[in-house]
Amino acid sequence: MSIDIQTLAIVGTGAMGRGIAQIAAQAGITVLLYDAQPDAAGNARKSVITTLAKLAERGKITAEAAAAAGERLEVVAGLEQLARAQAVIEAIVENLEVKRQLFAQLEAIVAADCVLATNTSSLSVTVIAAACKHPERVGGFHFFNPVPLMKIVEVIDGLVTAPWVGDALLALGRRMGHTAVRTLDTPGFIVNHAGRGFVTEALRCLSEGVAAFHEIDQIMREAAGFRMGPFELMDLTGIDVSQPVMESIYHQYYEEPRYRPSPLAAQRLAGGLLGRKTGRGFYRYVDNQAQPIAAPEAPAARPARVWVSRTLPDWGNAVGALVAAVGGTLDTGPRPAEDALCVVTPLGQDATTLCLAQGLDAARTVAIDCLFGIDKRRTLMTTPLTTKAYRDAAHGLFAADGVPVTVIKDSAGLVSQRIVACIVNIACDIAQQGIAAPADIDRAVALGLGYPKGPLSFGDGLGAKNILAILEAMQDFYGDPRYRPSPWLKRRALLDVSLLTEADA
Repeated sequence: MSIDIQTLAIVGTGAMGRGIAQIAAQAGITVLLYDAQPDAAGNARKSVITTLAKLAERGKITAEAAAAAGERLEVVAGLEQLARAQAVIEAIVENLEVKRQLFAQLEAIVAADCVLATNTSSLSVTVIAAACKHPERVGGFHFFNPVPLMKIVEVIDGLVTAPWVGDALLALGRRMGHTAVRTLDTPGFIVNHAGRGFVTEALRCLSEGVAAFHEIDQIMREAAGFRMGPFELMDLTGIDVSQPVMESIYHQYYEEPRYRPSPLAAQRLAGGLLGRKTGRGFYRYVDNQAQPIAAPEAPAARPARVWVSRTLPDWGNAVGALVAAVGGTLDTGPRPAEDALCVVTPLGQDATTLCLAQGLDAARTVAIDCLFGIDKRRTLMTTPLTTKAYRDAAHGLFAADGVPVTVIKDSAGLVSQRIVACIVNIACDIAQQGIAAPADIDRAVALGLGYPKGPLSFGDGLGAKNILAILEAMQDFYGDPRYRPSPWLKRRALLDVSLLTEADA
């Protein structure tokens, strides 16, 4: 069966419903607006028409297109007036029983070939559909807020959703100008599922005292290339939104260690420190602007000489070249001189482990993160025994050319390595479970979460073998199944093929 949707009904006209109505009307589709709250649908229509007019004023669309789209918006007073809709999208309160009751009502009103779609972000499409006599025509159609700007929609197949339903929703999403990706009905679908690594691992770094929250943000933004750091993101989204999602996905996966939340965010939620909306989250806000946290000035101290480990030759050579470029004196001996600063380049390990493995003096050893290069922001890591004198000398030397330096405590995987490895690993496991096609995972996450690139492409760019090595080193150090590598990642790293490579034909 195939269906060309020309008339679309939207039940629930809050922010999500209005956004969907706008892009549907702009795509030439007649939109029926219904809301159980008096005047809500009418107000929504006025709001969308105002938005369309503003787009025309800014030259984004023509005045004729804005007027035509506005004329396609119709307000209806009762559910029974949705009978002529070829598809219905509910965007009501995120309550399972309320959604189930709505779909049971709609089923008795609309035609047999009408698609029923839920915009749920966290509830099971299968469970919602189970309230219907014909659950096969119920699918998920998950947009992101603000809908006109977030050009991604997840099409979710419940356990009994008929293939033609997903096909129709994919076509509808694309017609409305969005990238439409198909996913199975699992907790978090693609985007919210894949997003677990970024924030939860950052919280773990903070809980271990590895670095301050703003330092983690700086590393992930300036060194790893993310648009904003994990704590900036939580403050923007609101901890009252992000923490329940973390807990929900963790529990829906029966306490899978990869998704384990942190008590740090739960404590802020309980204390009402929700982020921008309350004026304080991890950061403090004045007039909705985060208040800057001053960075310490780089010390004037310099080491007498610098010995750089060549265990990883490419990274060792890059650090050696940097030492020379900033005026340092290289110790080129096979073993460091007694007064030399010792520099190691971890791939997943902590500085202590490398000290012991290479027989170095922990009191004068620091590590430097080379995974993302050493040109934008440099992360130095001390051992528990690194003296203040050697720490300051290392900081002063590596900041001598004006590139900012963050000094962190000992951590397997430093900061950027461990967070990005978790992001890539979770995406690999989404592919391993067959939840979505690898290319769809990449597209959905890049668009839905604003990452520099899709997580599987991220892994390919950094090297799947490097990501595997980071995870194995962290799992070995912590003994935590949180870091166990996905079979998808491990096999493709061992075979030296792209993480986007599909399973066996």
